[in-house]
Amino acid sequence: MNQPKNVYELAEERLNIIFKEFGTVCVSFSGGKDSGVMLNLCIDYIRRHNLKKKLCVFHMDYEIQYQQTIDYVDRTLASNSDLLDVYRVCVPFRVNTCTSMYQSYWRPWQDDLKNIWVRPMPADCYHKEDFPFYREDMWDYDFQMLFAKWLHQRKDSVRTCFLIGIRTQESFNRWRSIHLSRKYQMYHNYRWTSKIGNDIYNAYPIYDWKTTDIWTANGKFRYDYNHLYDLYYKAGVSLERQRVASPFLCEAQDSLRLYRAIDPNTWGKMIGRVNGVNFTGIYGGTRAMGWQSITLPKGYTWKGFMHFLLSTLPEQTRRNYLRKLTVSIEFWRTKGGCLSDATIEKLRQAGVIMEVGNSTNYKTNKKPVRMDYLDDINIPEFREIPTYKRMCVCILKNDHACKYMGFALTKEEAYKRDKIMEQFKNMKL
Repeated sequence: MNQPKNVYELAEERLNIIFKEFGTVCVSFSGGKDSGVMLNLCIDYIRRHNLKKKLCVFHMDYEIQYQQTIDYVDRTLASNSDLLDVYRVCVPFRVNTCTSMYQSYWRPWQDDLKNIWVRPMPADCYHKEDFPFYREDMWDYDFQMLFAKWLHQRKDSVRTCFLIGIRTQESFNRWRSIHLSRKYQMYHNYRWTSKIGNDIYNAYPIYDWKTTDIWTANGKFRYDYNHLYDLYYKAGVSLERQRVASPFLCEAQDSLRLYRAIDPNTWGKMIGRVNGVNFTGIYGGTRAMGWQSITLPKGYTWKGFMHFLLSTLPEQTRRNYLRKLTVSIEFWRTKGGCLSDATIEKLRQAGVIMEVGNSTNYKTNKKPVRMDYLDDINIPEFREIPTYKRMCVCILKNDHACKYMGFALTKEEAYKRDKIMEQFKNMKL
């Protein structure tokens, strides 16, 4: 009986397919542990097989990052310059931030803020003028999608493959990005690929690796890696929580304070660069920013407290939250959210007035429930129920997109979604 292959052997098989089938191969390299191993595997493969082709590397430089990450990126690109075609992008696209109640995004390398950039722009990088598709209202994820098409045309390639070093173990969203890609056309039915444009594919060769596999590869093959992870380890951060990502995302709020201890020089410059960084560094992960159990101030209902919080916000930010709240209230009153029978019974026992339907157009066994917003409710399914307390949590988290509430898309967000989906319209499902 043949022995099952380990994850390294399976990754090698996938790389063999990729380098044989695709004229242009590009690795998306962030400087994190997963994309680092992905890049090292490709470099090692090209050298061992003596391939006469260059490997493209796509690195989105966000200006603000740990110095150890910047050093690792510089070191890796320089030591393999003989076989890398590097696209280090320094572009002022929009990037989400949850550190500020005043702004929902910031821009790395913003032209009119050059005097307070955290560091000088790297040499030999690509600027916004190099990309004819760049627009001032563009978000970072929009740029990634359009860059793929731009590179494919620039290389005049028959087929182009972007290698993404993500693993399903990391998060449910990463699991979805791979397994739900089957909705779209794959390359020759390989489940670890997905089509993103005409003759352009994403591939996830290490999707089935675990965190321990990443560090085993670094140790066994003596790959260079980001030494920020050594500092994370010394700071007591568990292996599963050691990630390199934008420091201003909602998911990074409770770890933003690590910059003060790990990279104080960068921290000092960050404070004046993006609004709310110092406050989030102090209070991220606490009740002050909607984490843990928040308590209602004396004399308030949650609805009243919500209106108080809204009154403290800038007009544009306040209108954004109210717009989303209006959409959500209308949705629960007219269409209704889908809830399980057990949750519906708990609402009945709590005396909640509601109207329960028999069926829904959604693919679910749950039933549509129409109801008004509640002030609060103490049941385990709290996050499924429309309450003003949840809205307060959203505001305290600076969750401008209201992900915590699961709100419907605004017209602007729907437009962004539709622009991305245009790239899939000609694909066979």
